Amino acid sequence: MGPGKKRFKIELEDAEGSKYNLSLEGDVSKEKIMKIVEFMDLLNIESNGSSEDKTFTAKAAASVGDKIWSLVDGKFPYGGFTSTDILELYEDQYNEPVKLSIISTYLSRYSDRGRLVRNRQGKEWVYKIARQQQAQPSPSTSPDLRL
Repeated sequence: MGPGKKRFKIELEDAEGSKYNLSLEGDVSKEKIMKIVEFMDLLNIESNGSSEDKTFTAKAAASVGDKIWSLVDGKFPYGGFTSTDILELYEDQYNEPVKLSIISTYLSRYSDRGRLVRNRQGKEWVYKIARQQQAQPSPSTSPDLRL
């Protein structure tokens, strides 16, 4: 195995006694680990601690960008929001301080990558998830209903 490769082995047992073995090898990102935790929740697998412990572990493993996107996707799937909205939610949800400039930088990057759409309103930017814009037909592309 190369110097940058990681290896993880996870052994779990659910409430009914079924055992699960999972081996991960290679470039294992925090995002992949988050997906495993979500999968464990789907299978209703209990850890040695409470479900709060699993949630805390998942939150601790996520990067700032992952945490910001999680808030955006979870709290604003269809509505608009500002960087200040995300700042307040971030500090409440993760109980850790973060600068508004960091939030703004991530939101701007998500906008540049097409994940968010942003519009200027007064002194601030208002963001929406990009898929929201695609779901709404524009008048120029709607079918002609005249007979």
